[in-house]
Amino acid sequence: MGLTPEEKRRFLRALEEDEEFRLAVAGAVGLGEVLKELRNLRRDSERRWRRWYKTWQKFLEENEKRWQENERRWLENERRWQEWYETWRKFLEENEKRRQENERRWRENEERWERAFREFKWIRSAMEQLQEALGVSLEFYTAQWIREWLSAKGYRCRPTVHASLLIDGVKEVDVFCPDPPVVAEVKAAVPTVKAAEEALAQLKTAVEAAERFLKKRIYAAVLAVESAPEEVAEHLRRRAEEAGYILILGRGH
Repeated sequence: MGLTPEEKRRFLRALEEDEEFRLAVAGAVGLGEVLKELRNLRRDSERRWRRWYKTWQKFLEENEKRWQENERRWLENERRWQEWYETWRKFLEENEKRRQENERRWRENEERWERAFREFKWIRSAMEQLQEALGVSLEFYTAQWIREWLSAKGYRCRPTVHASLLIDGVKEVDVFCPDPPVVAEVKAAVPTVKAAEEALAQLKTAVEAAERFLKKRIYAAVLAVESAPEEVAEHLRRRAEEAGYILILGRGH
């Protein structure tokens, strides 16, 4: 039995508009199970999509938090690097200023030492000329040298020649200045290394006696030698430097 055109149109409209009717028709023609599976698949896909979407949203939120935290850390590190760089720059500037200041002071000290050396050289030359002209003894020459040497350092002292110190009896010192404390041992000739060691030992004894007498450390100890062979003079230079003594050698040394 066929359908009229009007019935066909009504049938198609019902399929489009009435879901229950559409399902009934599908069941009648054997498509019901297929549609059921399709609906189940759609619901399952929707559930999976919602779970995936929630997971993705959570991932995006956590990832955004991580990016914000990383950005905060980068900004903090940049701030620290800026502070460190500023500190390092200031250190370099201050260090350069100190270096320049030290260099200036070294130049000034070098100039002072050069002037002092010229003055001491002149004083020694003058004393040698005075000794030759007046025939004064080596002890008086040494006393005058010490006086001029201390004067160049801002001290005023008239050293005593052949001073007697009342300590453990009487100890005679060739040249003695009480303030600042200076003692000197004077030798006209030191021909051998053994004699040089004896002279150094005598100066050490004089230093110890002066320190006990004054009850304080001496300012300087001087060993004056008029004549000594070159090898003995070299030995005296080395030993005097080791002991912290001032060594005055006669002409030719």
